[in-house]
Formats: sequence, C-alpha cells, structure tokens
Amino acid sequence: MEHLSNSVLLRNTDELIARDRLTTAELLAHLAEVDARKLYLGAAFPSMHSWCIRKLGMSEDAASKRIQAGRVALAFPAIFSCLADGRLHLSAVCLLAPCLSAGNADELLAAAAGKTKSEIELLLAQRFPRTELLPLVEMVNATHGKMGDAYAPGHTRDEACSGGEHPPEHVHNASKCADVAPIARHRFALHFSIGQLVLDKLRCAQELFSHQIPPGDLEAVFELALDQLIRVGEKSKFAGTDRPQRTVRASKNPRHIPNRVKREVWKRDGGQCTFVSESGERCPARTLIEYDHVEEVARGGRATVNGVRLRCRAHNQYTAEQAFGREFMEHKREEARAAAMARVEAKVGADAQAHEDAKLREEAIARETESACAESMAHEAAEAEAAAERARELDVVPWLRALGFRAEEANRVSNLCEAIPDATLEERVKFALSRCTTRATPRRSVA
Repeated sequence: MEHLSNSVLLRNTDELIARDRLTTAELLAHLAEVDARKLYLGAAFPSMHSWCIRKLGMSEDAASKRIQAGRVALAFPAIFSCLADGRLHLSAVCLLAPCLSAGNADELLAAAAGKTKSEIELLLAQRFPRTELLPLVEMVNATHGKMGDAYAPGHTRDEACSGGEHPPEHVHNASKCADVAPIARHRFALHFSIGQLVLDKLRCAQELFSHQIPPGDLEAVFELALDQLIRVGEKSKFAGTDRPQRTVRASKNPRHIPNRVKREVWKRDGGQCTFVSESGERCPARTLIEYDHVEEVARGGRATVNGVRLRCRAHNQYTAEQAFGREFMEHKREEARAAAMARVEAKVGADAQAHEDAKLREEAIARETESACAESMAHEAAEAEAAAERARELDVVPWLRALGFRAEEANRVSNLCEAIPDATLEERVKFALSRCTTRATPRRSVA
C-alpha cells in the first residue's frame, strides 16, 4: 500500500466501501432466503444461527446481526437498497427492526437514512418513548459490561446464549443468560444473578450439607445439585436407571417406546441428533432431542432399538415434512396448536366455572347461615318474651303490695318463690305470705 498515492488510496477505499455495502446487501438477501427455505436443515444444522457459525465461520454476534437484518429486510425489501447505497448500516437495521411496520416502514427508513447509531437511538426514543428506569446503582465486574457491549443494538444475544439450537419459542431473555468465561486450564468463571428465593434455597442446601461441604464452597454445592438434576433428567429423558426392570408391560399405543429401547438408543446415539447431510455432516445438536421412528408409525414403524433414533426437534419435523409433505405437516401442527389452545381455553373455562360455582356455594352458605342466625335470634327473642310474660304473670309483688306489704318485704319474699318455679300464682302467693315476717299495713282509702 505504500506505493499508492493519497488520492488513489482514498479512491480505492471509497470503491471498496461501495463494494462492501453492495456485497452486504446481497449476502443478507441470500441469508434471508436460505433461512426462509430452511436449507440449513438439509446441511445437518438445527438452526440458521448454528449454520452461520459452524458452516460459514461467522462469530456469534455477526451471525445474529445478519440473520436479524436479513429477516426484517425480507419483510421490508426497501432495506436491501438502503444498505446497498449506504443510506443505512447494519446496526441501523437491527435498531429499526422492532419498530418497523407496514404503515411506518417507508417514512421511518427515510428518517433514519444517513444517521449514526446514536442519532437513530435518539430518533427512536423520540418516536417510541419507553418507560423511564428508576435510578439504580449496582456493582458489576469489569468484563461484564464489555461482554454486553459486544452484541448488536436491538438484537439478539438470545440466539447466542441458546447456542442457536432452540427455536424462537424456547429462547430465553438475554438478561437471564449467564456469562461463562475461561480463566485457566479447566477453570471457568460463571456469573449470573439470582432471586431471593433461589438464595434462600442455596443457603438451605449449604446448611443441610455443612458436614460434607466446607462453608463458602459454592462449586461443591452446585456440583452436588447438578448431579441430582442430571440424574432426574436422565430418568425422565431416556429412563436412565441402575436397576432396570426385567419385565416390561406391553402397550397398545403404537407410538409408545419402551424404557429399554430408550436407554439403548440414547447410549448408541450418544445423546446427539443423528441427522446426516448428503456431504456426511452430522447435526451437532444436543438440545431439544427427541425420539424418532426410522419408519413412520403411520407406515408400520415399530419401537425397536433399530427402529428408533435420536433427532433434534428441527430435524424431526424436517424429516416428517420430507415424508408427508410440508403442507400436510403444517396442517397437522396447526391442528395440534388449535387443540392445545382449545385445551387451555377449556381449562380456563373450567377453572372460571369452578370459581363461579364455589362463589355461588359460598353465597348460598352465607345466606343459609344468615337465615339460620336470624331464625335463632327470633326464637331466642320469642322465648325471652315468653319467659318475661310468664314472670309477669307469676309475679307476687303486685298482690303483696295490694295486701299492704311494703315494697322491701314484697320483693324479699318474691325472690323466695324462685324455689317453686312450677307453682301457680295462687300457690306462690300463699307461699310468700307464709314467709312474710312483717304485718301488712292496710291501705287507707281516700273518700
């Protein structure tokens, strides 16, 4: 390069930039079409992200940015020409992607043309304001921020975290991805955040195994927990056990795979998808692994060791589409989604009906209880009134006063009459007179 003059060097650079922009637009168009046709499946890769990394040699972030840009450009083809002539750069497309719609695409692309990343961020903040974050200060390590900055704006650390082998519905939020960084031979630093509930469980585990694990040795705690988790996962996934049953129950379901077959197939295939491309490339997927009949069950396939294999979910569906046709399988998947939605709606409806029934029962019980309480109170009031009326009828005080006894004497002997509650009024008066200790004073009549 030293022999080039300044003007030639600048002119060549401009030409290379123009060529790079055109190449980038063409590359995105090709990647988008490969993605739309799912050609990566035939090449023995479980996802577009995995194909770009392993086959094309892209970095995780470069692959994610180009996949995202290609997908949005396929939906809004004007983006290809914007990239080719330099009006937009790749980061701009990734930033704009979540905000583009059929109604605003042309106007938003024109507004973002020629702007830098920060200018586009400001543009989007003005047009699509978000909720402000509360002030927060938290400690992070020196490498954590740098790792976060390595990913494209508006994009897709999700696929990078998932290894590209999960379909979109299984991709987790990027903020939940743990940072794993090698720090020495066979040693790695793991950084992730946990909630209060997980912290409480961690402390409980440390206390329970404090005789085996020294305080502060979190690696030993996690290793022990992972051993248990793997054991449970192996039992659930391929019936892993140290004591297999000798007798096997026969099943009438043609899709049922015996546990013995699951164990042998998993061991034989090494827990990895067995799909092999025409060039001999084997799918590297080890996540979302499923058992697949070599010959379709609908065509007489049987669940034997030689009749079952491991496939990742993507290649399991890809093989089914090859056997029965894409439209047929899409129809079946749509039926399955509709059935699942119907089950969810039925459960929600049943729960709502059960809640309504329980509410009605509670209201009925409340009404019955209130009615019973009212009846009881009315009965008690009636009994009290009847008792008061009877007491008035059997009261000897008025009669003793009429005979000339003083109030104190009449009340005293009236209380003595409580010893004969069943006596008539006449008997009570006679009894009271027999207990009087003073003589009656005849009342004077006024002429």
